[in-house]
Amino acid sequence: MPYTTLISTEELYQHLTDPDWVMVDCRFSLDDTEQGRREYWQAHIPGAVYAHLDEDLSGPIIPGQTGRHPLPDIDATARTFSSWGIDSAAQVVAYDNGNGSIAARLWGMLRWLGHEAVAVLDGGWALWQSQGRPSRSGRETRSPRSFTPQPRPELLVDAAEVEAIRSNPAWRLIDSRSGETYRGEKAGYDPIAGHIPGAVSAPLLENVGPDGRFLPKEQLRARFEKLVGDTPAAQTVFYCGSGVTANHNALAFAHAGLGEARVYVGSWSDWITDPNRPIATGESNVMRDT
Repeated sequence: MPYTTLISTEELYQHLTDPDWVMVDCRFSLDDTEQGRREYWQAHIPGAVYAHLDEDLSGPIIPGQTGRHPLPDIDATARTFSSWGIDSAAQVVAYDNGNGSIAARLWGMLRWLGHEAVAVLDGGWALWQSQGRPSRSGRETRSPRSFTPQPRPELLVDAAEVEAIRSNPAWRLIDSRSGETYRGEKAGYDPIAGHIPGAVSAPLLENVGPDGRFLPKEQLRARFEKLVGDTPAAQTVFYCGSGVTANHNALAFAHAGLGEARVYVGSWSDWITDPNRPIATGESNVMRDT
């Protein structure tokens, strides 16, 4: 059985030498875009290759037309995945500094291109290191394999679709950013504060406990069922600031057994490129756990 949502450090440790297992280090900081690469060079899980969010997991930004982290071209992505040794037989494990918010981007991208055997390391590098598990330094490469993309466009939505569904009660649009960013109390990394009208708030960090590991399935399920009610997964859309960390909520949603939700890849940074699109502030749309 492939791992398709989360994997524990112990389960990964048991497969470290398996040639069909591909570990990808996704550590990254928006404040210092080279920090993750430096940390990878210093120490990483043995055999892991490094994925840079801007260079490997995002495409070119077109000012005024895209968000901060648009998806890369499918052919370019296939070449990148092939160079990492990913093919249809590979079990991919993505990890980052801890809570999985960057690693989930790779999880979402692989699923978008039809590869289901991808999981995020629960607790990430921080937990792996704290448990005294093995590490290596320097840059690693893998023998190339052939990744054949099988795109699943139904997992994504664009701004036009969001505009069409944001006020439709049959759909649920969910903002994955912090509560204060959702309410417009701060703009974060974007020049305009607020949220998409009709969206409810579900901060991604509420998916994990103090140790950086995801909450138990039953707790995640209760959290999202309160947010979406009887809205089906195919009509549940997550967004965030730039389309990266929304995948964390999509991952938690899937891990809870609720199905495959959709992601607005452009997210808030794309939404605000058009001054005619409405914005909202405050917390009138926030749904809270009791």
